[in-house]
Amino acid sequence: MQIKIYPGFAFLLLLPSFVCSFLSCSDSDIYETEVLVLGGGTAGTAAAISSARMGIKTLLVSEEVWLGGMLSSAGVSAVDGNTKLPSGFWGEFRDSLITHYGNPEALKTGWVSNHLFEPSVGASIFLNMAKKEPQLKFWTLSRWKNISKHPDGWIVSIHKNYKTIRVIAKEIIDATELGDVAKAVGIPYHIGMDSKSRFGEDIGSELKNDIVQDLTYVMILEEFEEAPVPVKPNDYDPSLFYCATENKKCDKADQMKRVLWPKEKMIQYGKLPNKKYMINWPINGNDFYANVLEMNSEERKKAYEKAKLKSKQFLYYLQTELGFSNLGIAKNEFPTTDGFPLIPYHRESRRIQGLTTLTIQHLSKPYEQSEALYKTGIAVGDYPVDHHHDAHPNAEDLPELYFYPIPSFSVPIGCMIPKDLDHFTVTEKSISVSNIVNGTTRLQPVVLQLGQAAGITAALAARDNSTPQKVSIRAVQTELLNQGGYILPYRDVPKTDPNFKAYQKIGATGILRGEGKNVGWENQSWFYPEKELSPEELYLDDWKHLFPNEFPNAPTVKNILEWFQKSDPQNKLKSFSDLASLQKHFGFSQFHPDSPITRGQFSVILNAFWDPFSRNVDHHGHWID
Repeated sequence: MQIKIYPGFAFLLLLPSFVCSFLSCSDSDIYETEVLVLGGGTAGTAAAISSARMGIKTLLVSEEVWLGGMLSSAGVSAVDGNTKLPSGFWGEFRDSLITHYGNPEALKTGWVSNHLFEPSVGASIFLNMAKKEPQLKFWTLSRWKNISKHPDGWIVSIHKNYKTIRVIAKEIIDATELGDVAKAVGIPYHIGMDSKSRFGEDIGSELKNDIVQDLTYVMILEEFEEAPVPVKPNDYDPSLFYCATENKKCDKADQMKRVLWPKEKMIQYGKLPNKKYMINWPINGNDFYANVLEMNSEERKKAYEKAKLKSKQFLYYLQTELGFSNLGIAKNEFPTTDGFPLIPYHRESRRIQGLTTLTIQHLSKPYEQSEALYKTGIAVGDYPVDHHHDAHPNAEDLPELYFYPIPSFSVPIGCMIPKDLDHFTVTEKSISVSNIVNGTTRLQPVVLQLGQAAGITAALAARDNSTPQKVSIRAVQTELLNQGGYILPYRDVPKTDPNFKAYQKIGATGILRGEGKNVGWENQSWFYPEKELSPEELYLDDWKHLFPNEFPNAPTVKNILEWFQKSDPQNKLKSFSDLASLQKHFGFSQFHPDSPITRGQFSVILNAFWDPFSRNVDHHGHWID
């Protein structure tokens, strides 16, 4: 894979005749699009569909025959987190699963997730979504090779159906599994663990290293009436798996930092509908360590075969040692000759240097940082920081990053945008986060939302002849809200609430802030719209141009409305003759003049008449005056 940069001649490069003479191709070898998404995985599929829905001509190029990546092609069909945050594209995908299987309870077949499904069903849903978009073309079994930059866009060589097609695009989205396109165009990136000193993350590694998370060749098994004949794989050693479950043969149970479940509990972990089982078992199971990021394609293939071999060994162990003799590789689940997924499950990628970098401090204490990144959120998550390193040969020497608790969080838009390269956006797992934070942003609902936001950002840039760096953050967030996305992770305000957008927008100004919590396994953030408003909860220092008058000590409905009117040069509130008409307009309950005003009521009025959300912020969350 090569990149060539051709300065100048921007207007000529938009002409197919010039491109053909420059690259020695025929007219039939040229395809023009506004947004080109490279990678048909979880984020890439969401990005391409979202871009097309903006009315922008979009092309999605996928190496695999399926769309959906880890949720389909890799077989990771148990969704981690966001059960109570059905944001945007993730919520749409979840609703499609519910429609397919009949009801939400039908997805709760295993104990690891509230959303379990067959990978082939996920692939079918993504395919149907893509087919519905008239502005979207998608090429499967296609591979990008060379990419060339010009001032107003890109020229990319795509190998499809034994021929090479030159694609001219305004905007590129790197949605590959490992950030290969970002590397090819020269975007700086990091691999492996950061040192504690880099971001001040005290749970990190003392020194930087190149250790990435384990990958897994997932297996989908099914129950057979007649037990399949076990096939003993090469180099089989049952002792590798003795500590996968409770087992008298496990000689290191006392030293392990993991719960050892009974075998019956383990097999139910990823139980899917229709008597199928997802085997993605991290505790001395089929996780496999290999850092393939800087390998070439042949070296990666060899590493993946080793990972697949370990899964075959674990399957043989399940069948022969643990007594699950009636389980075997599911028939007709994947379009592969051996019944395995099309690709391995990668938990970690290159991490680009973006306009902003999300660290554990931004997640744990978002309101105490010099960067107010929460104001620029485009995706939300609520899963703990979860790193898989048990398969590494020196796992006992690595930091313990297993379900480190955090509040639910927002991912800022600047994580997807490179610092010094125009017309390029990065999504999937290659965004600009610390290695520690990757342990939660890598999860499927977040990645789907990241793809959605990347597609919207690139589409707005293409539509307005701008760049992702210059696209209004508020414009992206507004479009996400219109599409049922969350920009802040409030679990007590569902998107079905009539005031959902108002609460999200006011929260993103920082005038009223949510509260983050960690409750057992759950990471939460609450907005408390029904709570009485306290003056101490307001942050108005940056808004004195709007509200020069002193805020009332007793924030009753009457006092707050009088305070608003004093700060209302356009007399917007006077269009309502009395409190009753205002109450009727907003649907408020208990809206009595002497009643304490609630956080929700204050937010709705503030949003409706003063719209502080429309004030732009930069990528660091600082106000643009």
